[in-house]
This record gives sequence, C-alpha cells and structure tokens, in this order.
Amino acid sequence: MKTLLLVDDSRAVRLATKRMVAPLGIAILEAEDGSQAWDRIQEHPEVDAILLDWNMPVMDGITFLRKLREDKTQPQPAVIMCTTENDLPRILEAMQAGANEYIMKPFTEEIVREKLAGAGIL
Repeated sequence: MKTLLLVDDSRAVRLATKRMVAPLGIAILEAEDGSQAWDRIQEHPEVDAILLDWNMPVMDGITFLRKLREDKTQPQPAVIMCTTENDLPRILEAMQAGANEYIMKPFTEEIVREKLAGAGIL
C-alpha cells in the first residue's frame, strides 16, 4: 500500500482531502505544518508522496520542501505543492525547489487523482 503525507494547517482541507483519497487505497498520514511534516518523515520513511500546502504557520511548505530536498539522507518522496496562489513565479519557485507537481485550491477529486498519478503514487 502506498502512503501519502497530507500537510495542511486547515483541518477542514485535510478532512476533505482524506475523503477524496481514502477510496484509492492509499494510507494517509497528516501534519499541520512543515515542522510536523518533518517529524512524520523521520517517523515514516516509507512515505511515497506528500501533498504539501504552501502557506502554513511554524514552517511553510516551500521551506519544508527545500529542507527535504537538501537533506540527501532522507527518502525523497514525490511532492505535490498546493496553494491558493495562481501566479507563475510561485509555481516556478515550487518546481525549482523540487516539487514534482503543483495543484491549485480548491481542487476536485479528479484533479487529486490526476496529480497523484503524475507523482507515481497511483
């Protein structure tokens, strides 16, 4: 079974996303910010992909992504960056930092499936 780490400071977004992903037979771990996500990666190196919000307190998504990609001792799961921002410079920044996919909020179940497939988790 594949494992997805869902990182978002909004409990409602995490719950809605879990409802979209659960029928796909993917194990789901959660974190509220980049700092918690870092802890989850240490605890669960088997994570296959991360659905990562950009704007979060404590440690934002882009900071977490850069930290993950710079630490070559860590597993390197696929990362799908999520945000409400729709500007090209931000998308390019995420991709240059090591994101595999980029998704705009709000997203549909179909888009989530497409992005997970693109990240190789489906």
